[in-house]
Amino acid sequence: MIRVFHLPDYEQQKATTLTEITDLENAIWIDLQEPSTAEIVEVEKFFNIKFPTRQQQEEIEISSRYLEDSGIIKINSTFLNIIPRSGKLEEHDFSFMVTSKRLFTLRYCESRVMVETVKKIKQFPAIFNNPSRLFISILESRIDFDADLIESVSRYISEINKNLSYSKNLDEETIHRISRCQQLTMSLREGLFDKQRVITSLHRNEDLMTENYNRLRTMIKDINSLIEHTNFNFTRLEYLQNSFLGLINIEQNKAIKLFTVASLTFMPPTLIASAYGMNFKFMPELNFAFGYPIAIGLMALSSLITIIVFKRKKWL
Repeated sequence: MIRVFHLPDYEQQKATTLTEITDLENAIWIDLQEPSTAEIVEVEKFFNIKFPTRQQQEEIEISSRYLEDSGIIKINSTFLNIIPRSGKLEEHDFSFMVTSKRLFTLRYCESRVMVETVKKIKQFPAIFNNPSRLFISILESRIDFDADLIESVSRYISEINKNLSYSKNLDEETIHRISRCQQLTMSLREGLFDKQRVITSLHRNEDLMTENYNRLRTMIKDINSLIEHTNFNFTRLEYLQNSFLGLINIEQNKAIKLFTVASLTFMPPTLIASAYGMNFKFMPELNFAFGYPIAIGLMALSSLITIIVFKRKKWL
């Protein structure tokens, strides 16, 4: 699908071919959402541009993520999204092309960032009257969304911490939740590093920096603070993981201690029973009238003495 936004009021048109779009001369934003090959080729030929392939979108080299060529800024960036029900993280590759007249975007997913950007520019269309401002607005919305994701992960970590502190039942699911948070935090930090490289490169562009210098500086500061927050989350998760493993070790030690005490408690009675279970012909105690109750009493007394010794040593 091709979405086209026109100045001055950012009127939107949706179509599958450019022939259905009116007044392309005043189009400032061409957004290709899950386009077909034919739609991409048509836009490339009409505006004399070249979109990256899916493979080029996924490359991580800085030369593939940011390129300035003949007055056109080409940017590939990874946007993250958490699936609400499962909590899994999705990674989507976006391509941006900023020219002097238009902004081109290529994406293969629905994005809340784009939805929020459209709402913003329609409320204040006069502010976003050129492609560079429009593109930076998209980046600002993306950074705000990343901040929301990091806050949600932080709240999730706090819940794990509370459950770990007050719950007496430690299960395997807890360590899985910690592992999922670590993966989420790692992906968020990688996404922030990607945007940091892009914005730093934009900051060196004199044409774009002249008008948006302060906004770019603010964005870099915001990203640095978010990276510090993700590092703090990593520290908390490592602490929780170590605490969980420590509590598991304590529980295991308690179980081993219980079995050890039980084994030592029954060791003296076993020794007595073994002695009187030997098949020697001459054993004086075999002729005692009260030999059986005496043996039982000795076994009970030896167990009792062992338990008393353990309690005095505070092993129980």
